Amino acid sequence: MSEELSEMVEITTVEPGDLVTGIVTELEEKKANVDIGYKFPGIIPIRELSVLRIDHPNEVVQVGDQVRTKVLKVDEEAEVVILSKREADADEAWTNLRAQFDSGETLEVVVRDVVKGGLVADLGVRAFVPASLVDRHFVEDLEDFKGKTIRVKVIELDPETNKLVLSRKAVLDEEHENRMESVLHNLHEGEIVEGTVQRLTNFGAFVDVGGVDGLVHISELAWHHVKDPSEVVQAGDRVKVKVLRVDPEAGRISLSMKEAAPSPWEQYTEEFHEGDVVEGEVKRLVDFGAFVELRPGLEGLVHVSQISHQHVAHPQDVLTVGERVKVKILSFEPERKRVSLSIKEAESNNRQPSVQDTERFLNTQTDNSGTGATLGDLFGDLFNKH
Repeated sequence: MSEELSEMVEITTVEPGDLVTGIVTELEEKKANVDIGYKFPGIIPIRELSVLRIDHPNEVVQVGDQVRTKVLKVDEEAEVVILSKREADADEAWTNLRAQFDSGETLEVVVRDVVKGGLVADLGVRAFVPASLVDRHFVEDLEDFKGKTIRVKVIELDPETNKLVLSRKAVLDEEHENRMESVLHNLHEGEIVEGTVQRLTNFGAFVDVGGVDGLVHISELAWHHVKDPSEVVQAGDRVKVKVLRVDPEAGRISLSMKEAAPSPWEQYTEEFHEGDVVEGEVKRLVDFGAFVELRPGLEGLVHVSQISHQHVAHPQDVLTVGERVKVKILSFEPERKRVSLSIKEAESNNRQPSVQDTERFLNTQTDNSGTGATLGDLFGDLFNKH
C-alpha cells in the first residue's frame, strides 16, 4: 500500500467542502471511482472532472492517478461520497492565477477547444483567449491552434464570476518590443542589410530586418516610378535595403531598396554619350517640355524648343505620355543627374532630302554653270531611291 493510500485510511469523517486526495480505481462512462481512504467510496461525476465539456473520464484521468478533490456531498443512504475535481482545481487555480496576473508571468497552456470568438483552455478554471488577442495580426482560421501549446499572459480574472481572460498577443507584443529594442540599437542609418519581404500594402512593402519590420515606401522601391509594389517585389523575397532612418521612440525603421542598388546614373554611365540618337518613352509633360525615359529611372528633358522644327506652344499638343520617340543626346552629365535631349535634332539626323527639297533648290538656282556640280551630284541618293 502506498504512503498516500496509508494516510487516506486514517480518514474517519468527511464533510462537504473538505479537500481530500484519492486514487482513481475505475473509470466508467459517466464517472470516475476514487478511493479516498474513507468507509464509503468516492465518485467524481463526469461533469465534475473538468471545467470543459468532455465525452469520457479518460480524457482527464486514468486508473491509478492521484487526484485532489473537494467533497460535495456525503450520501449515507447510497454509501458514496460525491467529489469534484473541477472545484478543487479551481480553488487552487485562482490563487495561482492571481499571483501570475500580479507578476505578469508568461504561462503555457494547451488549447482544448475553438469556439465562436476565440480559444478555450483548462487552467483549473475555464480560460478564454479572444480571437483579437490570439496574434498580433488577424487570424482567419483559429482551428490551426486546437491541441497546440501556446504561451499566454493573464490579462483579466474574476473568481466570483469565474472569468479568466488570456492573451497570446501580449506575449508576442512583449517579444516584439524586446527584438525591436535590440534591432534599433544595432541598426545604423546608412548601412545596407538584407531582409525578407513580409507583406505588401498600397503604399509600400514591409521588410523584416532581424526580426523587426521596416517600411520601404513605394517611392523607395526602385529608381523608376512604381504604381504598385507587386511590380517590384513579392512576399517572401529576399532583398537588400539601405537604412534611411531609425526612430527608437516611435519604433519605426525607414528603408530603401533603390538606395541599396546602383543608381541609373551609375549603371548607364558608359552606355550614353553626347550626340547619340536613342529611343525613349515620354513619361511626363510639363509647360517647359517633356521628360523622356531612356532606361528605367533615367530620364532626360526635351525642352519645348527642342520638340519640333515648328513652333510648339504646349508639349501636349504634339506629344502624349507613353509615346515612344527618338531623341538626340545634347548633353549627358551623370554627376549632375542631368540629360538634355532633342527630338528635332534626332529627326534632322535621320532626315533625307525630299522632292520638295529638290523643288526648293531648283527655284532658288538661276545658274548652275559656275558651281561645277550637277543635280546628280547634289541629289544622287534621292534619285537612286525613286
